[in-house]
Amino acid sequence: MTAPFRRHVLYLPGFDPIPPRRYRELYRREGADQAQISGHRLRMKKAQPDGGGFAWRVGSHVEGRDVETRIEVALWSDIVQASMSAGIAGTYRQLFRTMWIYIGSGTIGRLMRLRRGPVIAAFYPIAVLLAQLALALLAGGLVAWGVAAAGGGLFGVPFGLAAAWGVLVLGRRLDHRLFAYYLMHDYAFTCAQGGAYPPALEDRITRFRDRLKTILAQDLDEVLVIGHSSGAYLAVSVLADLLREGPRPGPGPGPALSLLTLGHVVPMAAFLPHADRLRADLAFLSQADGIFWTDVTAPGDACCFALCDPVAVCGMAGPDQKWPLVLSAAYTQTLSPERQRAIRNRWFRLHFQYLCAFDRPGDYDYFAITAGPQTLAQRFGGRKPSPGRITRPVGARP
Repeated sequence: MTAPFRRHVLYLPGFDPIPPRRYRELYRREGADQAQISGHRLRMKKAQPDGGGFAWRVGSHVEGRDVETRIEVALWSDIVQASMSAGIAGTYRQLFRTMWIYIGSGTIGRLMRLRRGPVIAAFYPIAVLLAQLALALLAGGLVAWGVAAAGGGLFGVPFGLAAAWGVLVLGRRLDHRLFAYYLMHDYAFTCAQGGAYPPALEDRITRFRDRLKTILAQDLDEVLVIGHSSGAYLAVSVLADLLREGPRPGPGPGPALSLLTLGHVVPMAAFLPHADRLRADLAFLSQADGIFWTDVTAPGDACCFALCDPVAVCGMAGPDQKWPLVLSAAYTQTLSPERQRAIRNRWFRLHFQYLCAFDRPGDYDYFAITAGPQTLAQRFGGRKPSPGRITRPVGARP
């Protein structure tokens, strides 16, 4: 009897303040959908504590073999929550500072030469917040004028200020629908140090590296690191730090080490003037031995830099570049017209589709990758990059 294939997944989410249980429930719901479509058998199980982050286990029978997978979320939502603590006035200060850094450094111009979709998405929170500010000033001015015209004199000023503040407070309370504050905090966090990682995040990256060392010492067939959105470039730095240290822990070659980056936004960080650490990590990892790195994006996802080789477009590709293998999730082919219509114009849903079921799955099947019996290298090792891959070094420094 063939022994089950054993895998440990370390998942690095993007800039997300929500507790990691949402990822377990997303996996449960979408995995059941994909199982019905593709014939997988997936069973979620409780995970025993082993010193890591929030985790669950998946017992599966996929592609003719039993598989045991532990999926662990690398937590940094507390850092995200702390960075989002700025009030209304603080968020507007972040807005103007972020605009100054991206525009003044020339980063926004280089990003526009690469992909306009994510840049337009980046301008969305700026436009919404500035519109709310303009509306607040207009409301405040009208109230102040009305009170003064009614004989209130200077009493119109405090009434006007109260009206303006009320409009801003209303806009903040509606952000669960607009997401302008959330996105503004995301971009402000990325460029707070001009592209350098803040100390709290550097410390967390070190902890993730140490956790990965512990996982690699276990008796496994594959250790799969997954980075989604901004978690993609954090995963690059974690693995670069790990591989710079040399031989892996434990006897023998150990499990296969794989990296899957999904819906990356690497240029938003790596194009910034002080992102030297990230650029060096990209250059190092692109030539590293002992790893297989696949990058998956989709042109239908306006929040990512679709089909952009994250190493090459940042100007860090050398003559010995091996990674990543750039593939397209090809939403127009892997999702039926009905599903495409259901999620059209839902930016966040499209950005999370990589973690969801495809009703016309092609080579990319998140649940076969995470709960199936092949390593990433076995699954994609013979593939060529998707047509349309972008490699021009737009982010190269003058």
